[in-house]
Amino acid sequence: MSLKTEIEQGIKTAMLAKDADVLRTLRSIKSLILLEETSGAYSGALPAEAEMKLLVKAAKQRRDSLEVFQAQGREDLAAKERIELEIIERYLPKALDPAELEARIQAIITELGAQGPGDMGKVMGQASKALAGQADGKAIAAKVAELLKK
Repeated sequence: MSLKTEIEQGIKTAMLAKDADVLRTLRSIKSLILLEETSGAYSGALPAEAEMKLLVKAAKQRRDSLEVFQAQGREDLAAKERIELEIIERYLPKALDPAELEARIQAIITELGAQGPGDMGKVMGQASKALAGQADGKAIAAKVAELLKK
């Protein structure tokens, strides 16, 4: 089942349950998907990879906004972002724990034959694709840098 279909079903469920937070969040995600579908980059439905990128981007935006609102002491706005982030994370793949992340990145390094920090770009490109939605880009970059220094 595509993400768009899951979101549409979630919208129907939220409408029946009269859950305004879920409804608002899922509508914003559906809007992102529809905008991307009509942008001309894709003909018809988005591939699963593109849908996942949109979802990851939406989650990152919520995390960034949450940090800003907390730093400014705006707990009312931070609470809204926190709720939306939790809802978005329901549709993301399960996040990797640090040990799993290290193992997956080490496998990519071995597969590519990367030797040192000079190969970071090559490893990051592969790791970002393979781990999309399962780990934050900053965490991936930090772990790749750490493992390539060894």
